[in-house]
Parts: sequence; C-alpha cells; structure tokens
Amino acid sequence: MRGKRDGLSKDRMVRMDRVLDELRIRRKDSDALKVESEVLDTQTLMGLYRLSARGKLDALGGVINAGKEANVFFARRDGRDMAVKIYMITTSNFNAMKDYILADRRFAGIKRDKRHIIFAWARKEYKNLQSAARVGVRVPEVYDCYQNILTMEFLGKDEVPHPQLKDVPLTEQEAKGVVETLLEYVSLLYHRAKLVHGDLSEYNVLIDPETLEPIIIDMAQGVLTDHPRAGELLERDVENIVRYATRQGLGYSVDECLRRVREDGA
Repeated sequence: MRGKRDGLSKDRMVRMDRVLDELRIRRKDSDALKVESEVLDTQTLMGLYRLSARGKLDALGGVINAGKEANVFFARRDGRDMAVKIYMITTSNFNAMKDYILADRRFAGIKRDKRHIIFAWARKEYKNLQSAARVGVRVPEVYDCYQNILTMEFLGKDEVPHPQLKDVPLTEQEAKGVVETLLEYVSLLYHRAKLVHGDLSEYNVLIDPETLEPIIIDMAQGVLTDHPRAGELLERDVENIVRYATRQGLGYSVDECLRRVREDGA
C-alpha cells in the first residue's frame, strides 16, 4: 500500500517549489499553471506559495471535486493527507456571494469589490466550520485560511474521498439514523452555534463508509441566525432532509421536523 501511495505522489503531486517556478514563468509571459484540469491564476499561486513558505502545505495533487465556485484539491503536509479548497476568483458567482456577505455582521465594513468578497466568502466558510465543530457537529477540521484558499482535513482513504450521501445505498434503518443525526446537527447549529447551514442536502453531506457517520461540508453559505434570510434557509435545509427521508421510505414531515429543530434548545 505504501509503495502505491508513494508512486502516486511522484506522478501526481506538485511540489510547492514547482509552484514557485511556475509563478515566475506566469509573471513573465502570463501563462497559467495547470494543476490537473484547473487553471490557477497568479494571485492564487502566490497564496499557495505563501502557505508553503509558512509550512502549511507541502504538495498539491489532483482535483477531488470541481464546482462552479471552488475546486477542492488533494494535498499533503508533513506526510499527511489534506484537502485544499480554492475559490476561483474568475468564475465565482460574485453577486450571489455579496448578498450573503453584506448582511452578515461578522463582515461589516469589508470592501465590495469581487476579490474582497471572495476572500470574505472563504473566511466565512472557515469561521462557520470552526463554529460547527465547537458545538459537536461533524465537519471537516479546518487548518488555515488565506485569501481565497482553505486548507482542511481530507475526508477519505487512500486518496479516495468519502462518497456523498446521495450515492450511498442504505437500509431503511441506516437511512433513519442518518436523518436523525442530520436533524440533531441542524438543531446544534441553530441553538448553540447560532448558525443555519443554508445549503444542506444529500449533495453536501459525506458518509464515512466504515461507520455510516454523516459529515456536513460546504458551509460558506451558512448564515447567523440573525441574518435576514435565516428563517427561509432553515426551512429549506429541513425540507431537503425530509425530501431525502421520503425517498428512503421514511415518514417525516417538514412541519414536525421544523418544530423539533426550533424547540430543541427551548
């Protein structure tokens, strides 16, 4: 097993000293470094190198997940697996982000240009994941946030990430356990962390194949409970959980689950 991993590392991992070399090239002829399928801009390369210089990142590998706003890369630090999430400055939905950021009192006074909004969006996910972990919600552990870059725990094994809930076949009893845990997590976020995930669904929940433990991811959209849209987003999160439960043959209702979540901390 170790030989296989070392071989993959040699073939697929990009040492950060190579990133610096490519950054020098970028400055000269404005070509971008391609890491697997994604193009990284100069500012992101500089951010990656800054993390490397601080001892926070040794090598960058292939894309684990590619989205419209961010790509997640496999990476290593001190021989340990980790994940690097990079919000793309050129393709992110700036206007959607701005609506969430400007109504969040934690980011009052930030500049309203695209670059600073995206940097705030990354910090927002960092803060939300920290808050969730503190109250007992299983989320990836976050390590660092620099500009549009987050480094965090890699959720998987042998360079293969855990599957999304939508892709995991479960018995009715197993599905019920996952649903109950997710409702408990929503309640913990709401009452103890004063947060609403805002985009919770079977796409943003990973399942540990060994324990069937659900792990909530992608919390950049999460809002404080005093945010103008918090009530609407809480209802949407619960509706998504109930929709999943219904497809698994479970008898949950949105009204009952919302009541449970809102009253759990009363």
